[in-house]
This record gives sequence, C-alpha cells and structure tokens, in this order.
Amino acid sequence: MVLVDKKILSGGIVLLVIGIIISVNVNSTIPAGHSGMTEEEIIDLLTAEQDIKDYNTISGIFMALGFLLFLISFGARKKKGSAVKKEVKKTTE
Repeated sequence: MVLVDKKILSGGIVLLVIGIIISVNVNSTIPAGHSGMTEEEIIDLLTAEQDIKDYNTISGIFMALGFLLFLISFGARKKKGSAVKKEVKKTTE
C-alpha cells in the first residue's frame, strides 16, 4: 500500500533543495562596507544588500512551497475503490 503520492513528494523535495542551495549561495557572499566609501560605493553596497534580501525572500518562498508540497503528498494518496457510484432508482408508475 502506497502511503504517499510520489510525484508531489519528489516535487516538494526538489523545491526544498533549490531553496536551501539558493540560501547557502547567497549568504556566503554578503557584501561588506568600510569607512571612507564614496557615494557611488555606498549606493552599490545598498543595492547589493537589497539583492541579497530579495534572493533570501525567493529562497524562503521555494522552501515554504517545497515543505507544503511535502506535507500535501502524505494526504494526496490515491485510494482504491473510492469512486462513489450513485445508483438512480427509476420509479415505475
């Protein structure tokens, strides 16, 4: 008896892994500022920090969707014989 839907489970795991990989790669290259920076360098630093925040948000969304699919896969299994057939009784007068 199959307890999970394998396609949804694998999709959830893939999204989790993608989110974790993006998060690790982005957090390994955090820009740092120093004293005596020019205005252009400050603007570049702020832009890079905003990009890091955006990538972290995207990776968080990927991980959340992956976890959601992972949980859904346990409740989405196909049940044998669950199709309910309604019988229509015809009355003869």
